Parts: sequence; structure tokens; C-alpha cells
Amino acid sequence: MQELKVKLLADLKSAMKDKDTIRKNAVTLVRAGILQIEKDKKIELDDEGIIEVISKQLKERRDSLPDFEKAGREDLINATNEEIKILLSYLPEQLSLGELDEMIRESIERLSIESMKQMGALMADLAPRIKGKADSKLVGEISRNLLK
Repeated sequence: MQELKVKLLADLKSAMKDKDTIRKNAVTLVRAGILQIEKDKKIELDDEGIIEVISKQLKERRDSLPDFEKAGREDLINATNEEIKILLSYLPEQLSLGELDEMIRESIERLSIESMKQMGALMADLAPRIKGKADSKLVGEISRNLLK
């Protein structure tokens, strides 16, 4: 069994014992996402696949925050921020803005990218190197600023 799966199961058990509802819900959703993919594709996800599931759920949480802020729902904002922290704990260490900037500049130079028209090639080059380590929306934002 994969390392992350074991950790998720152990964390779920401890969250249930500690009556930590937010952690329990976050871990349960991740485990359900993993199970869904495994059943649909009839495969067993490795840690890399599990990281993809966690990254996708992290993106969903981040995308829902602006709606909660517009609605003035402090309870949902706090719970979602807590879930984001929990999900981040399962991902590899996140790249800093400086590291991201440097990585993007290096790719732009290496691929001789000169305009926004080549953004797809840039993102294709960066995707495997940032998987689980950075928010792709942030990478796109930095890339657009560098290509202006």
C-alpha cells in the first residue's frame, strides 16, 4: 500500500478519535476521490496519483473562497482555510514565489518563448516539474506577467 494512503487512513482514524470534524471531512473527501478514480479506471493509484487528487481538491477549495467572501460567510471561509492547510500537509513542500519565478524564466529562455502565443508550450514544460508543488493558476499569472 502506498505511503500517502496509509497516512490518510491513520489521520482519518486520529481525526475521528479527536473529534476533529474539519480534518475528518477533508481526509474523507480525499479518500473518496482516490477510491472513485481507482474504481472508474480499475487501477490502484500510486503516491503521485494521490497527490494529483489532493491538488485537485486543493484547487477546488481555493476557487470556492471568493464566493464565500462575497457572501460574508466567515464560518465557511475559516473552515475552507483550515481544509486548505490540511490538504497542503499531504503535498510536497510548495515552491516559493522566487523559486517559481526562476523556474519559469529558465523555461522561457530554454524554449526561446517570446510571446503569449507560446504559453501552451511553456505550461506543458512546467507542468511535470510543478505538479503538487505550486498552484497552476499562480504559475499562469507569473508567466503572463513575464511574457508581457
